[in-house]
Amino acid sequence: MPQLNPNPWFFIMLTSWMAFSLIIQPKLLSFTSTNPTLNKASTATKTTPWTWPWT
Repeated sequence: MPQLNPNPWFFIMLTSWMAFSLIIQPKLLSFTSTNPTLNKASTATKTTPWTWPWT
């Protein structure tokens, strides 16, 4: 069963994960967010209970 031979595929998987972890991921994380969070004071909204017409 040649598909169970991990010899070439394990090296390819390991190389691709290392390239992603060491090269691509830091470049992607260095971008600033397009929607920066604002430091707003959270206000509690006043909710009114729903009046059901059949009660």
